[in-house]
Amino acid sequence: MKKSSNEKIDINRITPDADYGLTDKQVEKYKKNGWSNEAVKPPVRTAKEIVAENIFTYFNLIFLILTLLLCLVNSFRNLTFLPIIIANIFIGIIQELRAKKVVNKLTMLNVPQAMVVRNGEVKQVNAEDLVLDDIVIFKTGNQILADSEIVSGEVLVNESLLTGESDEIPKKPGDKLMSGSFIIAGKCRARLTAVGRDSYISKLTLEAKKMKNVERSEMIQDLDILVKFVGVALVPIGIVLFIQGIFINHESLHDNITSMVAAVLGMIPEGLYLLTSVALAVSSMRLAKKKVLLHDMKSIETLARVDVLCVDKTETITENKMKVEKIKAIDIENRDTFEELLAKFVYAMDESNNTMKAIRNYCKQTSKVIASEIIPFTSKNKYSGAVFENDAYILGAPEFVLREDFPLYQDDINEDTKKGYRVLVFGKALDGFMDKKVTGKVIPIGYVLITNPIRKEAPATFNYFKEQGVEVKVISGDNPQTVSEISKKAQIENADLYIDATKLETKEELAEAVKNYNIFGRVTPTQKREIIRILKEQGRTVAMTGDGVNDVLALKDADCSIAMASGSDAAVYSSQVVLLESNFSCMPDVVLEGRRVVNNIQRSASLFLVKNIFSFFLSMLAVILSFTYPLKPAQVSLIGMFTIGIPAFFLALQPNKEKIEGRFLSNVLLRAFPAGITDVIVVEMMVLLASMFEIKYADYSTASTILLSIVGLIVLYKTCKPFNVLRVTVYVGCILGLIGSCVFLPWLFGITLPSKECIVLLILIAITINTLLSFTTKIVNLVRNGFIKIRNKIKNILNN
Repeated sequence: MKKSSNEKIDINRITPDADYGLTDKQVEKYKKNGWSNEAVKPPVRTAKEIVAENIFTYFNLIFLILTLLLCLVNSFRNLTFLPIIIANIFIGIIQELRAKKVVNKLTMLNVPQAMVVRNGEVKQVNAEDLVLDDIVIFKTGNQILADSEIVSGEVLVNESLLTGESDEIPKKPGDKLMSGSFIIAGKCRARLTAVGRDSYISKLTLEAKKMKNVERSEMIQDLDILVKFVGVALVPIGIVLFIQGIFINHESLHDNITSMVAAVLGMIPEGLYLLTSVALAVSSMRLAKKKVLLHDMKSIETLARVDVLCVDKTETITENKMKVEKIKAIDIENRDTFEELLAKFVYAMDESNNTMKAIRNYCKQTSKVIASEIIPFTSKNKYSGAVFENDAYILGAPEFVLREDFPLYQDDINEDTKKGYRVLVFGKALDGFMDKKVTGKVIPIGYVLITNPIRKEAPATFNYFKEQGVEVKVISGDNPQTVSEISKKAQIENADLYIDATKLETKEELAEAVKNYNIFGRVTPTQKREIIRILKEQGRTVAMTGDGVNDVLALKDADCSIAMASGSDAAVYSSQVVLLESNFSCMPDVVLEGRRVVNNIQRSASLFLVKNIFSFFLSMLAVILSFTYPLKPAQVSLIGMFTIGIPAFFLALQPNKEKIEGRFLSNVLLRAFPAGITDVIVVEMMVLLASMFEIKYADYSTASTILLSIVGLIVLYKTCKPFNVLRVTVYVGCILGLIGSCVFLPWLFGITLPSKECIVLLILIAITINTLLSFTTKIVNLVRNGFIKIRNKIKNILNN
């Protein structure tokens, strides 16, 4: 049994040396005591959970009750729905287990890792292999994986994932680091003080488990609404039909139960949830093969609906490689002095900064230089600083280094930014630093010109989004003119419309800029987050890519967040989609996968709902007009198999690149209602005419089955458009399957040869089907348009 942190305090705790850490023997002892950093919750469901969730469902309970009722009256022929239900369960379990296996393999590539000191050596281990009292090295971009206490070094920490505040908090030896926060700048060694379930982030996770999960996709939410409505409605309707059949229609127990079961079966969308889960499972497998990991399945649908994509320059437009093209001393004669000072500066700074790595590669010096004070780079200050003896030097963005003196050097700097260079200013801070900030005058010594190579696939990727009507906004901390030049090379639309975010002081100014500009430079983390919020307030569906700790807050607020695996831990852990090969060119594939899933599920869901709408309204009419439900369970299964179930699964896996428009529920209902109402009308006509001409129940039951099959095939024909080889094969196969079942297995599906009178009525009603379907479609569209006009009028009144 694992001990809690309260039990651990006095039991053989070790305080390891910061440079040596724990020994392997001590680590094993800690693990045996249960003091390891095991995750609170596995990343995916277990096999046992998948099996249980597919078997123990509300509708499977209903099917079990219906099965027992049919067995009670010896109506075994009407159990034809059972093989379909059992097959559905097995298909769902097998597909989800397959998807789990693929995603598990992919997740292993993205498992959280940490640099730990053990036996005097620094090694990389999985986060779950850390133990209490381990000495862990944290540096810029790392997320704190367990509660800890700094033993050496200094860092700036952002605790926004825990507190929602983006303040940069300085931490030094003796200070606590909370798990879930992340390092903005600096480097430290820290001893783990609470791991696994005892860490702060784990306690928050456990608390969150008690709360209802609201992060669900529109599609899943709408499916839940439909299923809950059906689940609530079918029980009382079934009971009323049973009572009415016995006490009013004076039916036999056998006939009463079979007709009631048929009505209830017709109302259950038995394959709809299965279809959705299978389609999503297949999508996760397809994306996994493209090295795309989904932390949240909701992101598939959201990406398919995105109409604005916010990207950073680095990693998305450009490669994550920086190269110093050249350095320019302001006083040409002092170039050697400039290069020497610059090398001294960068070799004193943290290696984890990509900019510093690039400048180190350019400079010739190789030895480490010790500074008496280090000011690490942050996205807020946009500069780094170091003090050597009594001299303080600074390197960073010109506007933030030079401040009020920037206009004096602006023309020189602009010449290089127009060429697409990222320009940094290196200078001497005359008054040094106060509270890690430069306050006095800075004398510039020279410029560092850095480039990021444009990704080869970037133009094609951004052209794809342009064709799809997705607006791209580049949000960067770099000089806006530089970002604009690079965006032009990547062929981003309206790349010449750029603005310096430092000039946007109010939310109103920022909101106006969001409407008019596509390129934003010198953006702070807080402004990034605000831009995302403004876009969402404007009714846009926003996706954002990011790779740095400064992107985390905005990633959290975006409808869909996308991280590059090569980016910071904080960005990767905060995002719904992780591109494991950091290849943004695979984004069109991800979007197309989302469109395929959502569009095909919408199409297939409409097929399911035709039967549900028909059965619900016909059951209500049966209660009101006191007639026996005209179908048998086996006939409902026959219609469902060949006009819904089989074609729905084939169609759900077909390519579909159409842009998603409108809400899922309204789209599905609009497609299903005309056919559902047409079904009700033609079957009710058959029942009334059969009553007038005294046609037997068996005859008009068969006739009703044929009429519903005709309507179903017409709807299926429209759903299959545009036809391809597979869709033609499926459609023809379903027609042959229906005919073959009626001809060769009439006894199984309750099909009889109708009387001559019934055949005549059947033909007359069948002739009207296409006209009725067109009429009901027009009526539904008129009602829909009327609601839209009323809603828009109400909106206008409220807005005025």
